[in-house]
Amino acid sequence: MRIIIGGAGRVGLELARALRKESKDVVLVDVDARAVKTAQGIDVLVIQGDITDRSKFIEAGIEDAQIFVAATDSDERNILACTLAKYVHEKEATSKHGPITTICRLHDPRLVSEGNLGHLYEWTGVDYIVNPIAGAIERLLTGLRSSSFEEVIPFGSGTYILELDIDKDATFVGKTLREAGKLTEGKLPLIVGLKRNKIPGKVPNADDFLMEGDRIAVATSNQEEFDSILEIFGHKITPYPDHPKVLIFGATQAGIEISSKFLATGSSVTIIERDLQAANDLAGTDLASNPRFEIIHGDHLDKSLLSEVEIESHDIAIAAFSNDNESIAATLLASDLGVLRTGLILHSSDLVNVVRRMGITFAVDRNRIAVDGFLSRIHTKLPGSYAVLSSIQDVVGFRFHVSEKSGLHGKNIASTNLPDWCKIGFIHREDESRRYSVPPSPSTNLELNDWLTIFLPPDKVEDFEKKYKV
Repeated sequence: MRIIIGGAGRVGLELARALRKESKDVVLVDVDARAVKTAQGIDVLVIQGDITDRSKFIEAGIEDAQIFVAATDSDERNILACTLAKYVHEKEATSKHGPITTICRLHDPRLVSEGNLGHLYEWTGVDYIVNPIAGAIERLLTGLRSSSFEEVIPFGSGTYILELDIDKDATFVGKTLREAGKLTEGKLPLIVGLKRNKIPGKVPNADDFLMEGDRIAVATSNQEEFDSILEIFGHKITPYPDHPKVLIFGATQAGIEISSKFLATGSSVTIIERDLQAANDLAGTDLASNPRFEIIHGDHLDKSLLSEVEIESHDIAIAAFSNDNESIAATLLASDLGVLRTGLILHSSDLVNVVRRMGITFAVDRNRIAVDGFLSRIHTKLPGSYAVLSSIQDVVGFRFHVSEKSGLHGKNIASTNLPDWCKIGFIHREDESRRYSVPPSPSTNLELNDWLTIFLPPDKVEDFEKKYKV
């Protein structure tokens, strides 16, 4: 499969690396000479040029491409490039090729809405959109529930992967997964990823040992299980309020969307905005009519202002400015002044781990969210979520449909003879009235039209696709 990526910035580069791990044929196109030079360090074809230039698509071999990804920071250029890619592919491709799939990175809420409603396809030909802000907010709000989570990855329908370390207080340190299961009387959460020190990550089996400091990825289908998972792996629990009092720094797009999420669950929200015009604009919206919402014009680093709003009475403080350093400064000050939980939406992946060491409760990298979003859309043959585990990048997860041609329906998991390099994390099932999750165990029977979330090494994805006729 040939995939052309427009934009060799952080998102385009990380996406190219992930796709090369799957042995995909990747072409990167960027007009910036520095970005092109950086991209030449990975095993892909790199072309310097404008993604709105027809000749660059021809140079990239678009006639043999199945997917075009527009991953620049400009919504307008991304849309134009997707439209042009469709046109050039249609003119250049031979009859053996089907239509090219276009995937577009968008930030503008109006364009995102157009995409979600299906209108964008009608007037631009863009097949799929990726909105990293929405994904970043979902991860942030879930991750704020505990400072022990290194990452929280939603996999749809209320299922999550939690990445955390095994603490010294876990009762089964030094035991195998099989032994740990017996010690916990069968209550050991499902571990789908394991990484130790500098050893590559893997999908663990029953004979793998669990050691203090191991980074694990745990599958869970309910937020109510978060605390019990933390306890089992040796972490202390800090109760999460039912309706937290939230302080948000900046009336940015992300800040406004975060406010809406909290207000919808009964929380109280205050936004502090330095720019008078931005504060006034927000004050005139429907959001400001909510009695549990307040917008304040002022400097988020002004301690006297923070004292006036009684910052220490807030349960959560969040910043999502366009400038990462400004966001970090605001949340660190909030933490120093007594806010227990602090969150960040960052642009730089390098800073995510750094701020955790500073004491920030949870931080997400919106560029990483964008990469996961693109991977999910690229794997449209595997409908649903697709993600590389954040800190165990040698393991990916995706959802796939148990169809008649897969040969898996009517069997229990033990008799499917799935390769030992993969593991079922979730089973989703539907009846006439509801969609629900079935815990996977060796005796669980797979039914026609089940949706499975499979975890496996990225270089095995293609093997899985072929074996089970995905």
